[in-house]
Parts: sequence; C-alpha cells; structure tokens
Amino acid sequence: MEGGEAASLLGERSLGRVAEFKTYRRRWFLLAAVCLLNCSNAMLWLTFAPVADKTAAYFHISLETVNWLSIVYLLISIPFGLVATWVLDSVGLRCAVILSAWLNMMGSITRMFSVLKFLSLGSRSYWYLFIGQCLCALAQPLIIFSPTKLAALWFPDHQRATANMIASMANPLGILIANLLSPALVPEGKHIPLMLGVYAVPAVTACALATLGIHEKVPPTPPSASATNSNSQPFFTGLKMLLRNKPYIILAVCFGGGIGMFTCFSALLEQILCEKGYSNASRFRHQAIMLAITSSLFGFFGFAIYPIAMELAVECSYPVGEGTSSGLIFVASQVEGAVLMILLQALTVRVSEDPSSTCALDQDGALDWTTPVLVLAGLCSAMACCYVIFFHTDYKRLHAETVGGDLVKAEDTATADVPES
Repeated sequence: MEGGEAASLLGERSLGRVAEFKTYRRRWFLLAAVCLLNCSNAMLWLTFAPVADKTAAYFHISLETVNWLSIVYLLISIPFGLVATWVLDSVGLRCAVILSAWLNMMGSITRMFSVLKFLSLGSRSYWYLFIGQCLCALAQPLIIFSPTKLAALWFPDHQRATANMIASMANPLGILIANLLSPALVPEGKHIPLMLGVYAVPAVTACALATLGIHEKVPPTPPSASATNSNSQPFFTGLKMLLRNKPYIILAVCFGGGIGMFTCFSALLEQILCEKGYSNASRFRHQAIMLAITSSLFGFFGFAIYPIAMELAVECSYPVGEGTSSGLIFVASQVEGAVLMILLQALTVRVSEDPSSTCALDQDGALDWTTPVLVLAGLCSAMACCYVIFFHTDYKRLHAETVGGDLVKAEDTATADVPES
C-alpha cells in the first residue's frame, strides 16, 4: 500500500471515530429539565411532613393519616419501579421523562382540589390530597431512574459522573427546600392552600420544559463507546443477571437500606423533634450545636453517596441497562423505607402530656421516639459495616471502554506503521 493511501485511510478512520462519538450542547437542557423535575417531585413528596401537625388539624385527620401521604410514595414505587425500569430501557428516556413530568404536574394540581370549598366536602378533602400524592408517586421512579440513563446516553465518559451527580442531587435539594419552605409558608393551618399553590409552580414549569424541549429518544450519535451498548440486554435478561450478581445484591441491600432510612427520617423528623420541644421553624433549644451538626452530617453523608452508588450499580452490572440497574436498587430502598416507617411508628410509646412539647396534636399524650431513633441508629451502623466488609466489585463498564480504546490504538499503530513503497 502506498504511504499516501495509508495516511488517507488513517485520516478517514480517525474522522469516522470523531463523527461516531460526538456530544451535543442540548444535553445541558435535558439535564436542567431532569433536575427541575427531580427537585419538584421531591418537594411534592415531602410537602406535608414538616408541617404534619398543622396538616392534621386543618383537614381534621390524624398524624398517622398524614404520614400515609409520604408512605404512599414508597408503596406505589415498589411495583411501579419495575415498570419504570422497563420503560427507560425499552421505550426510552424521552418517553420516561415526559410521562413523569405529566404525572407530576397532574398530581400537584389534583392536590389543590382539596382546598376548593365547592369540591372539598367532608372527608373528600383528604382524598384529593391522597390521589394527588399517588400520581406524583407514579412519576417518582421514572424520574429517579433517569439520571444514570441520561448521563450514559448524552454525556461523554469524562462527564458522566458529574451529570449523574447534578441530576441525582436535585432530589435531596427538593427535600431540603420542602423542609425549609413548608414551615415558612404555613405558620398556621389556614395557609395550607398557599403552600399547595406554590409547590405546583415548579411541577408545571418542569412539565412544559420536558414536553416542549425534549424531542429525541437518543442523540444522533453516541458520546462514548458504552453508549452504543446502553440497551444491549433485554429487560428480563438483565433482571436475571442482576439477581445473580453478588456485588450488586450487596449494594442494593446496603445502599437501599441507607436510602430507606434517609427517607424514613426525613418524613418523620418533625414528629420526632416536636415532642422534645422544637417547633417547625427548627428552634434548636438546649442542644443547638449538637442537633445542627448531627442533622447536617446525616444529610451530607446520607445522600451525597447517592450518585456514586448509582454509578457503582451500573459499573458492577454492565452491560445491563442503566434504568434496570439503578431502578432495582431504588425499589429495594423503597421496600426497606416503607417497612421502617411502619416499624418505627409502631415502636413509639405514648407518654403523659409533656409541657415542653410543641406538637399540635398531643392532647392524648406525646409520643416518645427514643426507641425508634436508637433502632434507626443501630441499623445505619449495621448497613455501613456490611457494605465496607462485603462489597467488592470490578468496574465492568470502564474495563469495556478501556479494552475498546486499546483496540483502537492498536489499529492506529498498525495502520501508521505501514511502510511506504
């Protein structure tokens, strides 16, 4: 082969690879839409937990009934989580995001019917809230599972972890906003209609962005080698592979348990603290520094590991689809979270009325949460120890990309060394 022909062939192959792995600026718009939707869904989930006592008084229901507005998220996402993984890996990211955006918006609007006097009569007020929460709960798995899929399909390998982190951390950001915003918006029960209206605004905005701005199932060309194999395994085949993958099972149990405990703690925090004399605007009496530090550390380490664990799930289960690998972990976390919420409430002890309590509904005596909190702390320690001791895995996706890169380099070297005639 002539030297000029060899150089020409090398140039054509290089150009082919450049064209094959290409990124598009609109990936940042998709990331922004997913972030807003993820944040909005978390805000809708935890709307009532920081003001559980005032919600119960406004709608004339018990605290246990208010807790079901949070628990329903966990229960619905368990069976629908499997459906969501199939939608993501079989139908596509665009369908999953748009469907979740519409469910999220419809749920936020349905909740507002509970405060319209001509619609909400008697016990029907609560059912509007419950149905709205159910619609939002259906949206949750679709949007929670999307970050890993979005990062794999639209971002190059050196941006995947960053994109996954940004999209995933929008969820705890929504939890933080709800914990701060709900008590600020509802100093009294009569302000609950305002709170419901405020929380509907991000949901409607996210739905408009997703519906009008997301047009493609996948980018025209993949951004990395692994993106070409993102859907390499059929859904049920991938599910069987995960159930036989020991490192993945350990990750699902330990990390899923951690997310379940974080979910449970976030939903019950107001009820735990008000019995000790703290108000919904977080009045840190007597133990201000200790309570602030421990709560901050729990939040920082509790959810900061989330995007890393989701990336680990993809790495240890490759070539199973990203939606399936991240989805099964989330389903496990919801199962454990639902069990914990029911268990911890059952472990509470009703004591004689405490004059320091700020709970609005403690006329029958305050609830002592000492035992449930100790159980939660013990479970956190046990899960962390099990993960550190037993979890070991190979990074299969990175290995596959490395092998692919080495083959390309070898091909380039062989072509470049062709002697001139």
